[in-house]
Amino acid sequence: MSRAQGCPAGHELAGAGRACNRCRLELIAARVREADPALPADHAWAAIETAAGNGAALGELARVLADGAGPLLVGAPPTVGRLVAELRARGSQLPAPVCARCGRADIELTASEEGGVCARCRRRQLACVCSVCGIVKPVAGRDAHGEALCAVCAPRPKRPCDRCGQVRVIARRARDGDGDLCDRCYKGPLAVCGVCHKTKPCHFAGVGRPVCASCSPRRTAPCAHCGQSLPPTVRWPEGPVCERCYRTALSRRGACADCGAERRLVAPPGPAARQCADCAGVAPLSACTACGTEERPYQAGLCVRCALAERAHHLIRDVDGPLAGVHSAIIAAPQPYSTHNWLRSGVSAAILTDIAAGTTPLTHEALDAHPHPRAANYLRHILVAHGVLPARDDAMVRLEAWVAAKLADVEPPEHRRVLRSYATWRVLRRARQRAQNARRPPTRTARAKVCLNAAVAFLAFLDNRGCAPAECSQADLDTWLDQGPPSAPEIADFIDWATERKLLTNLVMPSRTRRDGPALDDATRWAIARRLLHDNTIELGDRVAGCLVLLYGQQLSRIVTITRDQISDHHGAVRLHLGATDIETPEPLATLLTQLTHTRRPKTAVLPTPTRWLLPGLDPGQPLNAAHLGMRLRRLEIPAVTGRRAALMHLAGQLPAAVLADLLGLHPTTAAHWVRTAGGDWNTYAAHLIQDRHRDRQP
Repeated sequence: MSRAQGCPAGHELAGAGRACNRCRLELIAARVREADPALPADHAWAAIETAAGNGAALGELARVLADGAGPLLVGAPPTVGRLVAELRARGSQLPAPVCARCGRADIELTASEEGGVCARCRRRQLACVCSVCGIVKPVAGRDAHGEALCAVCAPRPKRPCDRCGQVRVIARRARDGDGDLCDRCYKGPLAVCGVCHKTKPCHFAGVGRPVCASCSPRRTAPCAHCGQSLPPTVRWPEGPVCERCYRTALSRRGACADCGAERRLVAPPGPAARQCADCAGVAPLSACTACGTEERPYQAGLCVRCALAERAHHLIRDVDGPLAGVHSAIIAAPQPYSTHNWLRSGVSAAILTDIAAGTTPLTHEALDAHPHPRAANYLRHILVAHGVLPARDDAMVRLEAWVAAKLADVEPPEHRRVLRSYATWRVLRRARQRAQNARRPPTRTARAKVCLNAAVAFLAFLDNRGCAPAECSQADLDTWLDQGPPSAPEIADFIDWATERKLLTNLVMPSRTRRDGPALDDATRWAIARRLLHDNTIELGDRVAGCLVLLYGQQLSRIVTITRDQISDHHGAVRLHLGATDIETPEPLATLLTQLTHTRRPKTAVLPTPTRWLLPGLDPGQPLNAAHLGMRLRRLEIPAVTGRRAALMHLAGQLPAAVLADLLGLHPTTAAHWVRTAGGDWNTYAAHLIQDRHRDRQP
């Protein structure tokens, strides 16, 4: 039987080659007595046995305290910090462990040259130059070659987001019953920013120092190009470069002084660059990894065009399917950055995603039933413009839906039946006929709504008087016209229809006097016209629209539907087609029309160009809204209504009604009215014209 081995102090060991735990405990106790002689020995031993509850902790304490009691005064490393906490709990006067740099207490510390520091301050102590961005930052990872990477440059693991379901970088881990949130779905806590004092998602809100992302300070450095101390966007061999100089350098193109190729000029750095990257023997500033174009990287090393093509392919995988036209238009969008924003955050783009995935049918009815009607209508215009959906009269569809909703609220049922018959066979039928005969959209439906509203209000008036429609007398009608709302005379259409069908007795509607209203004086009209013709600071479309109102008496609803093919050039003479006869426009209006025809572009991200409308609107394939155009003209102090009256009065005083109707596209009755209002007398116009022609033929 073998004898138990002992340590040099004579303590029995548990096995050969093991350290003596008794000696370790006595060493730790001696260091505690050295640091705090007033602490009772039994308290010290109880604290040591609690803090060193296993062999690993006991060995760590003995190793750290082998050279003295200094670590007990610092509270680092963590095993010593736990021992100090146990000693202080038993009455010791040792100082509480606090970080030597930030002063935080009740946190595990790591021993350093400055004393005990927390994990965050220790990472800052060990910061070094990042191998990617070149900035001295705390090390967050290492690349394949062991080089340091900062938190921005180090690849972060990706997991499925609990909210959007996409595999992305997780910004907030799962906690308190909430799942992981990716960097796109996570928003910081709302707080009042300490800099701009606005309520926004803020950083450091939990520690009482909220600051939003816009106001967060950024480290600055002297720019190697302009010399200003600004936050660096990139670090190139010549040094840090600010955002403005970075964009300028990437857009600096020209003929290389050596090879003559049209390339990005990079050497020497700065505005005096004359050589391309190949001739200068330096690496390109940036190049797309897909197409090789020297463009600013937008995403994962791809330029904005290639990133857009990849996104479009991910959205619409069947490039030969029904959405092929939309796929091609997205890739060829004139504003790729705007298209990226639309695909990322647009509600209509989300509907397009559902259609491409098959969860939403590709029909007008599915878009009509969508809970976001404005976004669905915007997408409808895109699909119609690219031939994906057949064109339809949206104004008529909206009118039919409005009529159905209006009639559903009518009481009693007898009135509802009469109004349904009136709406079906008079209001809607007339609106459909106008839509078929209209040369250009949109179909005007305001008159139909006015007539039906007047009929609903009139029947409600009769019902309140206890009078059935068949019993309505002339006195009842006169009372309605006298005491009813301002739109009371609009009941004439319903009275005419109901009388034809024997639903009402023979009622007589008083004749309505047409009132044209005031007109702009000629001096003011010509002053505004001169300003529009010669002031280049005014938007080109507003200048042309204002001139068409003030010079040719055109309505805003007709101006917005003018197409490019209505403007033609005949041997240097610019002609405008408004009615049956072309109008030869004088200068400088002719130049403005030509410029607008060639330069006006649609204001939407996904739309085939060029558009046929002279004044395209925000909705793809649709003209500018007349109400919006009127608002823009009012901002320029251009009175469209009174200005149009003045223009028509001026033209009607110089032209016969037939010529006026042919030139401006007016109805003959309307043209004749304006001629009478202007005081013109063209009754003998044809006779005078024949007499003049006969006189010219005489020798």
